[in-house]
Amino acid sequence: MKSGFVADASVGVAWAVPVQSGKAVEDLLDEVASGTPFVTPVLWPFEVANALVVLARRKRIQTEQAVGALRSLGRLTPILDEDGPRLAFGRIASLAGEYELSVYDAAYLELALRRRLPLASRNAALNQAAKLAGVKTLL
Repeated sequence: MKSGFVADASVGVAWAVPVQSGKAVEDLLDEVASGTPFVTPVLWPFEVANALVVLARRKRIQTEQAVGALRSLGRLTPILDEDGPRLAFGRIASLAGEYELSVYDAAYLELALRRRLPLASRNAALNQAAKLAGVKTLL
């Protein structure tokens, strides 16, 4: 899968928090470690970091685990797609309405559609929307 894939925040969190992971998610991280690129909207680092901070705040993970996860994820080098912000008020909002997604989730769908890449997400609604839109899903 050297052409790459779009990864949403749920995958980033699962890469960092083993209890939220699984074999398919771990296989994707192995692909990334082997050189397969992954593409994300510019909001991805903010979403993933926020999720880890909130998990620690709610005592679902230990603070040390969150710090280590943030450090590990900081070493990843996603391709950050910077075109999303200019599409937020048009194409992305339209997809959100059409598929009943948050605008955040629609940003991942739009990116997968525009780049013609499969989508890696643990979000059932986003995966369903992707399938309806003709996007291959990896999880």
